Amino acid sequence: MSERKHSEPVARQLLIVGRVQGVWYRASAEQEATRLGLSGWVRNTRDGSVEALVAGAEEAVEAFVDWARQGPPAAKVERIEIAAGSPPETAGFHVLPDA
Repeated sequence: MSERKHSEPVARQLLIVGRVQGVWYRASAEQEATRLGLSGWVRNTRDGSVEALVAGAEEAVEAFVDWARQGPPAAKVERIEIAAGSPPETAGFHVLPDA
């Protein structure tokens, strides 16, 4: 019998703090989210952090959060704040204009 976990879709709002702008964080996040089959968006904020909303299967969202703790090679993530989010209104994953 398979122990594969099936879960309801979830959404998480992330605030990624550190050296995360100017290091291809958003483009890398878009690639990772697309690879994981997630919906949502990512954008830079005025304070130098990156904000993201990811939605999909719980396992995929958790995998994205694990990836986000490191980010692309040039990033230096100091911390991530995670909160429950609302599913995005559009399908797919997008890079949004800066907040």
